[in-house]
Amino acid sequence: MTNVVITGSARGIGLAMAAEFLRSGCHVTLSGRGETLAPEAAHALSSHKDQFIYIPCDVQIMDNLKNLWDASRTKWGTVDIWINNAGRSTAYNAVWETEEDCTRKVIGTNLLGTVFGSQIAAAEMIRQGHGAIYAMEGMGSNNMIQPKTILYGTTKHALTYFMKGLAKELEGTNVIVGRLSPGMMLTDFITKTPDGEPSDVIRDNKFKRVFNTLADRPETVARFFIPRILENSKNNAQIVWLTPWKAARRFMSMGMRRGKLL
Repeated sequence: MTNVVITGSARGIGLAMAAEFLRSGCHVTLSGRGETLAPEAAHALSSHKDQFIYIPCDVQIMDNLKNLWDASRTKWGTVDIWINNAGRSTAYNAVWETEEDCTRKVIGTNLLGTVFGSQIAAAEMIRQGHGAIYAMEGMGSNNMIQPKTILYGTTKHALTYFMKGLAKELEGTNVIVGRLSPGMMLTDFITKTPDGEPSDVIRDNKFKRVFNTLADRPETVARFFIPRILENSKNNAQIVWLTPWKAARRFMSMGMRRGKLL
């Protein structure tokens, strides 16, 4: 069996990917900041209860990530795939209106969390002789600038550079690196602020038109990602769900798309 670790997998795309890996016969270690997996998430995975464990982990803390690796290896024997998925959004504000605590948390989670996780996974995978490390791209990875979200975009832009560089440094080892590009998804990132309040962005009619044209549910994206992750053996791979061609086709038929998400 393939053994997988996913940071930030208590909800959203992380949880959806965990479910798909389980359906594919993998062992999965889920993680999040909560002490336990939420009852509704645990229930959704209950038919695979012998295939997964949950480990609390704040990716901003290196020791938490090391414990995540150690617990996974102890349970499953190896860690074959490590996915840096944990992420945090900011409130829909201009950068000068964003509080210091929020600024630190979005950079610490999205960027430092990926760096710390990749450092641990790379060193341990080199030691065990194989492995694959992935990270989740997002708005900003492709240089697009969206006002009032530029701190988030800055972390994703830097993340892409980091993962490309890590792939280069790992050339010649049996450890590969990849990036996952999901496009727009209906998750708490969009609908809620970091404090759990309804986000101002969902009241922006221009944004809603674009979102309803391009966005998908996390389960749809996860079904696309997981078989490609399991099949991939290429270093520096980028697995892209919302390609430019797919986006263009959706804009051309935007008036006919059913099932608006917002």
